Amino acid sequence: MQPDLAALVGSRICHDLISPIGAIGNGVELLSLTNGSTAPEMALINDSVQNANARIKLFRIAFGSAAEGQRISSTEVQSILTAISQGGRNKFHWDIQGDQQRQCVRLALLVLLCFETALPMGGEVTITQQGETWFFTAKAKRINFDPDLWNSTGNATNGHVHTAAQVQFALLPTALAEADRELTFAASDTGLTAQF
Repeated sequence: MQPDLAALVGSRICHDLISPIGAIGNGVELLSLTNGSTAPEMALINDSVQNANARIKLFRIAFGSAAEGQRISSTEVQSILTAISQGGRNKFHWDIQGDQQRQCVRLALLVLLCFETALPMGGEVTITQQGETWFFTAKAKRINFDPDLWNSTGNATNGHVHTAAQVQFALLPTALAEADRELTFAASDTGLTAQF
């Protein structure tokens, strides 16, 4: 079976960028220990580096390949989402305990990236699990829900043309099929829910 080359490329790019961004973060931390008066600037740089590092880690899981049997700790995912929440307009609450199959975590992060597109003014997203089912709940002042875009998650050959900002929607049908899952969702003016 031919490997998913796009996923492998995504994994490689993210893998190669994590180290230099981590080194920049370490450099910023060392600079902050000096007696200079650049505290606000250093805080801004540090926050940006932390957010970029978390984004790359998220992309590595969401866009990268997920070998069968691989697992990811909830602590790792929580730390990624906490860093993204601190530097962004959305707040993510990962209420999942213990190690999880990487395939399911990949699906969950793809769904979260889809949720971000529906929250133009920001919001709060909670992820929970009951048995084998994962639940996503978003609350916001305004939900920007595109039914055609969301309906494209049910069929990889539906003909919807995705932009780069919508790549998560294009990846979801194949990822769902590989995990033998189906995504259902519902939206209102101030809320969005999904489950798989």
